[in-house]
Amino acid sequence: MSADFHRKAILITYPYDEAISEAVSLADAAGYRVEKIVTQKHITKSRYGIGLGKAEEVKAIAEEIQPEVIVFDEVLKPSQTYNLASVCKKEVIDRERLILEIFERRASTTESKTQIKLAQLRYDMTRAREAVRLAKAGEQPGFYGLGKYEADAYLLDIKNRAQALKKKLEKEVTKRQLHRNQRAKAGLMSISLAGYTSAGKTTLFNALTGEAKSTASSVFTTLSTFTRAIDLDGDKVLLLDTVGFISKLPAYMIDAFKSTLEELSYANLVFLVIDISEPILEIRRKLASSLEVIREFEVPETRIVYVLNKADKTTDEDAFDKAGQLGLLASRRVLPVSAKTGYNMDQLKSLARSLLFETEEIKEDNEEEKTSDGAQDRA
Repeated sequence: MSADFHRKAILITYPYDEAISEAVSLADAAGYRVEKIVTQKHITKSRYGIGLGKAEEVKAIAEEIQPEVIVFDEVLKPSQTYNLASVCKKEVIDRERLILEIFERRASTTESKTQIKLAQLRYDMTRAREAVRLAKAGEQPGFYGLGKYEADAYLLDIKNRAQALKKKLEKEVTKRQLHRNQRAKAGLMSISLAGYTSAGKTTLFNALTGEAKSTASSVFTTLSTFTRAIDLDGDKVLLLDTVGFISKLPAYMIDAFKSTLEELSYANLVFLVIDISEPILEIRRKLASSLEVIREFEVPETRIVYVLNKADKTTDEDAFDKAGQLGLLASRRVLPVSAKTGYNMDQLKSLARSLLFETEEIKEDNEEEKTSDGAQDRA
């Protein structure tokens, strides 16, 4: 994307390197060029998200550099968005809306576009409810340009449209279930890729399948599930790439992508991809966010393989040391890899095969032994 396409923005975020880095990446992915970063330790204050003094500071910066938007790296209430925009005389975009804008730009399939439209309507619904409440209370006339009755009608319209989209997605859920049933009848195992956005899931998908799916260092490259067959020493397995996770992803966004993410529930294995080259505190934060979503879909811990990606940027010793600090080594399903260079790809396939098929073979052998013992007892 050319730099001149990006719209100028002021970014308000926390004064921590990892928060600043992620917020700038999100802004860039949404098409905003951050001209100035304003930080504050607490950006969840009641009236403006930031303190009044800091809001006045942002206003002065806005008057000087004339940005098109102010990006606020936190989830704001509708009234906070309105209050800050009123002070600064600029459009304010909070973290939720920023992520939605990225989703909208990256959506490529009918399903992902429908999921994003539903998420956008749910975002708008909370703001329409606030508009109704404020209009009925006689506060902030013209909030979002809506009077009392217009706000009521707008909210009802959003609810009706959201309901129609939900029905559309339900058909996709049914279609996916049919596909899963067909796979089960054919005896096909599946592996789902999961992980924080930009961990390298799609690069790993390409390395394992020989595909050339689009990859980028920017966030949310993948929004739809892609499925390809891979060979594990003679056994065919399906590999599925899914949408990346991110911290502070609201429940309604996870719900909107449920038809995509629920593949995690049905997968025989989940490769949880971790960028092991990052500092341990950053890895810990992203791992916690990823596991939070995975647990939403009730994936047993025994099905998770911790894929320590980007090992080409560090050493195996460092990767295992970090895995130990994260408490992952006890699972014995941990492997440093480099999807970029192909390092340990064969070992990852071997690990997957042993977990998928040797466990099944042991189970079948045990069943045969039980049947044989039972027959001898009866004799």
